[in-house]
Amino acid sequence: MNKIVRFSIVLAGIAVSAVFTLSCEKDLPTRADYSAYAYASLDANGGSWKPVLLTSPDQITVPAPADVNSTAYQDELAVLRLAATNRTAEEVAAIAYWTNNPTLRWNEIALELVAKYNLIPGPNEDGSYTLPNPADPGATPNFPFAHPPYAVRALAYLSVAQFDGLIAAWHYKFTHNRPAPYAVDNSIPAAYTDNQLPSYPADGAVVAAASRDILSAMFPLEKDYLAEKAAEHMASLTWAGVNVQSDIDAGAFIGEEVAKIALNRAKTDGMSKAQCPKTVSDSIKTAAFDRFGWKWDNVESPPRPVGLTPLFGQVTMWNVPTVEEVRPPVPPTPGSPEYLENEQELKHFADNMTSEWRRIANFWQDGLGTYTPPGHWNRIAKEYIIKYKLNPLRTARAFAYLNMAMMDGGISCWDAKYYYHYPRPINLIPGFKTIAGTPNFPSYTSGHSVFSAAGAEVLSYIFPEEGLIFRNWALEAAISRVYGGIHWRFDAEVGTAQGIQVANYSINVAKNDGSE
Repeated sequence: MNKIVRFSIVLAGIAVSAVFTLSCEKDLPTRADYSAYAYASLDANGGSWKPVLLTSPDQITVPAPADVNSTAYQDELAVLRLAATNRTAEEVAAIAYWTNNPTLRWNEIALELVAKYNLIPGPNEDGSYTLPNPADPGATPNFPFAHPPYAVRALAYLSVAQFDGLIAAWHYKFTHNRPAPYAVDNSIPAAYTDNQLPSYPADGAVVAAASRDILSAMFPLEKDYLAEKAAEHMASLTWAGVNVQSDIDAGAFIGEEVAKIALNRAKTDGMSKAQCPKTVSDSIKTAAFDRFGWKWDNVESPPRPVGLTPLFGQVTMWNVPTVEEVRPPVPPTPGSPEYLENEQELKHFADNMTSEWRRIANFWQDGLGTYTPPGHWNRIAKEYIIKYKLNPLRTARAFAYLNMAMMDGGISCWDAKYYYHYPRPINLIPGFKTIAGTPNFPSYTSGHSVFSAAGAEVLSYIFPEEGLIFRNWALEAAISRVYGGIHWRFDAEVGTAQGIQVANYSINVAKNDGSE
């Protein structure tokens, strides 16, 4: 397996990189153009798909809507007609911003928040470190520090809530089949493509409410900003002529209820204990040394007393039964032939660095101030969601399985990192210099490799025609960490295999959720 992965990584590093830089722009803020489009399908049976957290699509109950001929509905229609025919310039801009697949926009907002909060807390004047405090998010340093484990978890809860909420919405849409307002009254100017999607409950309101509540919990200092965005989003549904107020109210209720269920899971998933005290961190290091005869040490000055989230490997997984089930094999012993081969390769890259290797290392860096490796794969997913014109429900499904797989991958990766506690190249090679910042956690396996392989595998399942492209990008992401000097090749190779293995658990769930 390793020889095949190694050969593929080399090919990716040489042949695929130029294609990627042309096709995926990752600068922030993204503010991409998600112009309204005709959905490739409506998925009228979407209300029968299996949710992730809900026991059934009708677990959240909304009442039957008023008949379109009723006085109540006609009154709503009159309000809508007035709003849609008297749009201001600002309202037209809001309609264009939110589009008819706003799941994309809320994912973009999430990525922007990840990048904003992906700032590592620095040392105090006395050399000590203060960690962000969720009980006082406005204190210095601000909460959260949106590192890769935090980011992928936020994205997973966001996308799962959106997915489950839209399954519930689709259930009621096709149960009641209330037509869009502009289909009832052709004097109402619809701003979006007529996709023949029933209007009750408003899918946009589901996404707005669920996204607001999930992201407000994950980024508490942004609560007011997120409330403003959600209010504008819901108002834009009226300005666009696509939903009356009762549609919006029902959708918002579903979004709020599914967010509560998701956040109740988040409270008990173990993330609050992932950043453990120094005594626990030291015991993990001692256990690894007793077990294997090696340990990773932080090389910062002043040294950070605890590595990044040593207990993230104990956070509850979405689709993998136990983390031990996907724990990779023991890495090479320092001084062994395989280790020495890896050491010589790193020295070769460092001594003969090419502009192409450096470009690849920099492109996949995804470090501080960016939306992290999981965010990078969300950005990739958006391009293909638009290319294939997925409807909002199928869009949320793509993000949900992508982010669940990457979160499970991250958990399995962090389990391996702290179980094996393997030193990084800078720890073992005297005088070795990297071209990338050295992360504050052990080396084996490579987080970039695991996240990328898991993400690429899920996207290859969702968009099978593009599988070769995704998998080659994942391999390039993996080798980028070796070019950068912060990982051994076996970190990348085994991490790639680990990401693929973990992703298959989510893919197997996806294959049986009723959507096929």
